[in-house]
Amino acid sequence: MAPTVQAGRPRRADRGAVRTVLLAVGTALALAGCGSPTAPDVTVVTQAPTIEAAKGAVPAPEVPPTWPLTGVAGEPDPRPAIAVKIENTSSARPQSGLDQADVVWETIVEFEVSRFIAVFHSQVPEEVGPVRSVRPMDPLVVSPLGGLLVFSGGQPGILDLVAQSGVQVVSHDAGAPGLYRISSRSAPHNVYGTPQTWWDAAEAGRTAPPEQFAFARTAERATAATDGTPASTLAFRLSGASSPTWTWDGASGTWLRAEGSIPATVASGQRISAVNVVSVVAGHPDSGFGAQGGAPVPTYELVGSGEATLATGGRTVAVTWEKTAADAPLRLLMPDGSPARLAPGSTWVELVPAGTGSLTVS
Repeated sequence: MAPTVQAGRPRRADRGAVRTVLLAVGTALALAGCGSPTAPDVTVVTQAPTIEAAKGAVPAPEVPPTWPLTGVAGEPDPRPAIAVKIENTSSARPQSGLDQADVVWETIVEFEVSRFIAVFHSQVPEEVGPVRSVRPMDPLVVSPLGGLLVFSGGQPGILDLVAQSGVQVVSHDAGAPGLYRISSRSAPHNVYGTPQTWWDAAEAGRTAPPEQFAFARTAERATAATDGTPASTLAFRLSGASSPTWTWDGASGTWLRAEGSIPATVASGQRISAVNVVSVVAGHPDSGFGAQGGAPVPTYELVGSGEATLATGGRTVAVTWEKTAADAPLRLLMPDGSPARLAPGSTWVELVPAGTGSLTVS
């Protein structure tokens, strides 16, 4: 007879089997829940940030142009500099045009006579004179300018020195335009000329001169004004026949010139003045050329260095002058080698013969 099976009540052995299966399933699920998930594939992209500048680069400061021989602000004309030999004897005074020169160099020639090298660039005088002959020291002064040298004539050997200096020669004796004799004075004190005519005849390639001296932007920042000592009078003894003086005039801000005790003026009556006065002490040997009666013609030893004094703004300061070659500008230096700076304006350079000349500051 077949065994009787009661529905809904599994047997004890079956119940154990079920529990075993459920336990296995639970364990598997637990293990699955505690296992590490598989990380998805991720591509990492690094990109530099784009940063927009808040402002542009700082612009370079604009420095206004200046005239090279005066340091005065303005648009310099490209024309070359013109150096003119001007007489300075009593028969030649009062001269014409000196008040419009950018730079004037005073030299001592034969017979202890003073003679000027007047350099024009920023101003154009109607007439200059009296024009006299060339001397051996002139090429040393004018060669760095690279412009024109105007004179009445000269000895053959001295003319050779001028020709070698690289300047354009404008000689009355050679028939150059713009030079003539006036009737109101006697020869040889009556050769005059018109600078505009010489500029019109300038050779191609003759351009504005390079800066010769260093300039401050304002008179208050000039070296003598900041580092100098007060002075009211500059008394020079250049030779037995030449003793110019310069007196500070605060009202005009310039030094006023006198020939000894006589105020120096030009033909118009204008007083001769200068913003800067420079004393340069240099050797003054015999050049080997002779003048009338065999008198020695001196020159200056201007390639090298020596003592100098810079006067600006009613004050003076001791400096050193230096000129490295015949065609190099004469520089004024402080003890540390930095440039001594002049005030903007006109300059007179007094070439003081070493050993015989002097400057007394009071």
